[in-house]
Amino acid sequence: MIEIGVDIGGTFTDVVCRAPDQPLRVMKVPTTRSDPSRAVLKAVGQLSAEWGIAASDVARFVHGTTVATNAVIERRGPKTGLLTTAGFEDILEIGRQIRHDLYAAVLHPEEPTYLAPGALRHGIVERIAEDGSVVEPLDEQSVRDAAASLVADGVEAIAICYLFSFVNPDHEQRTAEILREAYPHLALSLSSEVDPAFREYERTVVTAFDAYIKPVIDRYLTNLEDGLAHIGVSAPLQIMQARGGIASSKVARQRPVRLFLSGPAAGVIGAQKVGQSAGLTDIISVDIGGTSSDIALIRAGQPLVRPDGHVAGYNIRVPMVDVNAIGAGGGSIAWIDAAGGLRVGPHSAGSEPGPACYARGGKDATVTDASIVLGYLDPEYFAGGTLRLDPDLSFKVIRETIAEPLGLTVEHAALGIHRVINAQMTEGIRLVSIRQGYDPREFALLPLGGAGGIHAAALAIELGITRIVIAQHPGVLSATGLLSAAIEHEASAAFAQPIADLSVQGLRTVLGDLDICCDTLMRSEQVRAEDVEVRYFADVCYVGQSHYIEIPLALEGDVARSLYAGFREAHDRIFGHAAVSPAQIVNLRAIHRAGGETPPDDTALAHNSALAHKGYRHVIIQGHDEPISAAIYDRQNLATGAKIDGPAILEQSDTTTLMPPGWSAEVLENGSILMFYSESTPT
Repeated sequence: MIEIGVDIGGTFTDVVCRAPDQPLRVMKVPTTRSDPSRAVLKAVGQLSAEWGIAASDVARFVHGTTVATNAVIERRGPKTGLLTTAGFEDILEIGRQIRHDLYAAVLHPEEPTYLAPGALRHGIVERIAEDGSVVEPLDEQSVRDAAASLVADGVEAIAICYLFSFVNPDHEQRTAEILREAYPHLALSLSSEVDPAFREYERTVVTAFDAYIKPVIDRYLTNLEDGLAHIGVSAPLQIMQARGGIASSKVARQRPVRLFLSGPAAGVIGAQKVGQSAGLTDIISVDIGGTSSDIALIRAGQPLVRPDGHVAGYNIRVPMVDVNAIGAGGGSIAWIDAAGGLRVGPHSAGSEPGPACYARGGKDATVTDASIVLGYLDPEYFAGGTLRLDPDLSFKVIRETIAEPLGLTVEHAALGIHRVINAQMTEGIRLVSIRQGYDPREFALLPLGGAGGIHAAALAIELGITRIVIAQHPGVLSATGLLSAAIEHEASAAFAQPIADLSVQGLRTVLGDLDICCDTLMRSEQVRAEDVEVRYFADVCYVGQSHYIEIPLALEGDVARSLYAGFREAHDRIFGHAAVSPAQIVNLRAIHRAGGETPPDDTALAHNSALAHKGYRHVIIQGHDEPISAAIYDRQNLATGAKIDGPAILEQSDTTTLMPPGWSAEVLENGSILMFYSESTPT
């Protein structure tokens, strides 16, 4: 069975191909920003030419996409309408009155009112009470009038969000029936399906986002599926979701808001699987691509999942892998601010035109150009030799735009660029570790992405981390993670009840309904019931508290006691204290998973460590006044048990890894490489 995993990044689209009893094949092609599906189809079309693989032999095709995220960042969604309970049309605009930048001279709205401007928000005569009883019946004529007005205004999607619909969804469901009968072309999103939980503003926001991106996702997936079918790929298309599980494209179309940060989630899953294979359960992954860095924490073998996330500056209540994304990557542009300080990012040169060394017209100094100047990258072997770099352009652009204005040598300017971007990523790592109550020194660092290996050691030194794990194919680990991810479906429901008065029978009834929902989705994926693992969670907070924490829920023994203890432990870890005060359940969640086993490695390949050493190259490393000579190794020829001492550089087709003085490395049995301080011992 041939499996294909494709991850679209801001600069490169990564492709991996896995077949029984064969080594993993990897490929990188430039991302086509105007239509990301073109790069995907181009890469698949190259499978036959380069690897001799027929498209008709592909049995599984898994995809991580940034289309949902980009649609929000670039505001490329269609005109979207919003139907609310009459009198509550302005919930989206009023928001929570939260200001993240308190001292800004000019305050800008932080609510996503562009999703449905005032003229496209209509109040519907209806009212459901907090207990689910009908206060005022649905006025169907007001629905028809509002729909006619919105269609006349050119909307393509409508979000429906009524008060207390998460308790009684009848009015929302009937509204959807009316709209589908009259306007079957409209994309509809119901809050009772997208986010059946209390808090009107948050529920309205996530439902509006779902409606806003639904036509975009539908068109993209349709184009991709049609393109794959045209070139002979008949395998069903599966998509990575924000929580780290995959779903069929049919299900993804129904709940597109769960596709935010799809690519970064795949990288975390890939890191998780590599860690498990290496016997490590506590890992900090840092995915450094051409445009951004995505940082996540894996504790006890499981990625941390948060109940909401930030996309383009907006808080969206969708469970997702806790990834801290910052604008720092290999293509990040270095610049000098008005005060004469050196800055790096968040703007990126991307792949079009790319860094100056790409010789495609790039006029800005980037981190990749700095890596060329410092000797970290071989211009003749970038991306496995598929893209030859021009080092003269790197020296020229850094000299003209950074070094001369600051009165520095080109080498010191390049080193400064690295120091600035490393400092930014270090702070990003502290946010996902220390903020959650974890000491990063207790974790191993696992870099991935095309630029991950270049920066890993510098980040580890700054954070006091003594172990770094280098996967076999770190540059395409997000794409590899797609093939390792489990099929996963999640359903949640509001369940407001004090833990002290918990009705276990009532809890089981609600969880049973959630199980039915997940079972239906799993059957649509053709997954057998006996292959499904079921887990339950409860969102818990102290009575009177505004925000909650997701706590694992066990249905054996004293359910209330174990849930309360788990909540206090999590609260103490995150916030540093835990009061002995009444707590309550807010929401219940069921998660059904199937598959997701750690893939086989490539250790059966023949390696010859005697051929691994390629020579030496002078590099400039922070803390050393003069260039030092680093041994260059071909990563693919290092056999199991091979040991290396720094300074050294490990080169492979998808990435380059820098090993400064004081570090050593050993090739593990699973094919990964463990880097560690020389005074430490590999474990």
